[in-house]
Order: sequence, then C-alpha cells, then structure tokens
Amino acid sequence: MKKIYSLLAFISLFFLSGCSVYNFTGTGTIDAKTFQVNFFQNNADLIEPGIDRQFTLALQDLIMNQTNLNLVSNSGDLMYEGEIVDYRITPMTATADQQAAQNRLTIRVNVRFTNRKKETDDFEKPFEFYYDFAGTSLPTGSVLNTAITTIFERITQDIFNESLAKW
Repeated sequence: MKKIYSLLAFISLFFLSGCSVYNFTGTGTIDAKTFQVNFFQNNADLIEPGIDRQFTLALQDLIMNQTNLNLVSNSGDLMYEGEIVDYRITPMTATADQQAAQNRLTIRVNVRFTNRKKETDDFEKPFEFYYDFAGTSLPTGSVLNTAITTIFERITQDIFNESLAKW
C-alpha cells in the first residue's frame, strides 16, 4: 500500500511539473520562448581580465539550465544587458601588527532586464556579492577562481529570481 501511495505522489509531482502548474526552479509560467544575454562590459575601475565574458556565460548557462527558453543572439523575448561596474578588494579585519587578516572581493553588476511580452517586468538595478579570503593570500589562481565562481553563482541566481522567479 505504501508503494502505491509513493507511486501516486511521484506521478502527481511529475504531472504538475509538466503542466506548468509548478516546476522545481520556482518559476511560474513564462510566456516567452527566447532570451538573449548581451555581453556585459567590464567598466569597473579595477579590471580583472576575462570576468566580463565569464559573467555573460554564467548568466546564459543558468537561464538555459533552469528554464526551457532558447538562447538567441538578437530579438529575444527576454533581454539581459548591463555592465560590471565595481570590482574591489578591501581589507575586512586586521591583526595586531596592522596587517590584513581577512580581505573581501566584491563585484557589482548593473543589469537591465527587458521583457518584450510583459513590459511591467522590466527593471534596471545593481546586483552585488562578495567573497572573503585570508589576508595572507592574494586573489590569484585558485583563490580568485573560487571567489569569482562563488560571486557569479550568487549574482546570476539573484538576477534569475528577480526577472523570472519573482522572489
């Protein structure tokens, strides 16, 4: 009897997911079919080479993985564009001999979202996140890769939530 209930529950979840009543990414029904992500230019005062391309690809990948929208290079129903406006490293805590014990890498991205199907969803706003690392290490190599990946995962998810999940 327990197996039958489990099977019915699984079938119900599958059915509800397939008929656009509920899906596991949190988005409701999306009336768009396509999206485009324009290149996010790096306009920060401190430039880290390659993060503009890395961010653009991270946003494209997230939307492709969490929706059934098709990526197009122009005339998308949903359009994401903007620029990286801040990339900074600041000391957060100090030791007794006035050395940085912990540093923080912060990245801010300004995003303009346009929904050609529903103009009331359009917005322009900044998204920002940070990564703390030891003051004794420099943000290079694996430390930098981990920091940027962590920051971009959070920022892209925040953009997704704001534009499609409405959280």
